[in-house]
Amino acid sequence: RTFDEELTGAVAQTVLDRAGITLNKNTVPDDPRSPFVTSGVRIGTPSTTTQGMREPEMVVIADLIASALSSTDDDAVIDAVRAEVVELCGRFTPYGG
Repeated sequence: RTFDEELTGAVAQTVLDRAGITLNKNTVPDDPRSPFVTSGVRIGTPSTTTQGMREPEMVVIADLIASALSSTDDDAVIDAVRAEVVELCGRFTPYGG
């Protein structure tokens, strides 16, 4: 789903980084934007599955991404998303400890 036709991969990467979600900007097929800006992002899941997250957590993560990208200029929303990310990650430690 498209949130905003003007939203670039670079902006999405920056906003989500502020929200504690790490991903990277990426070109899409026939991308009209330069590789330094891009129209898409790439979301990797190996780190989440290594920590034991599964489908239910992926739904939560998708909702958090949607919240942040729907409110790119709203620091309160970004801070709230970051708090939820911290809480979620606290339940799934990388080394089971």
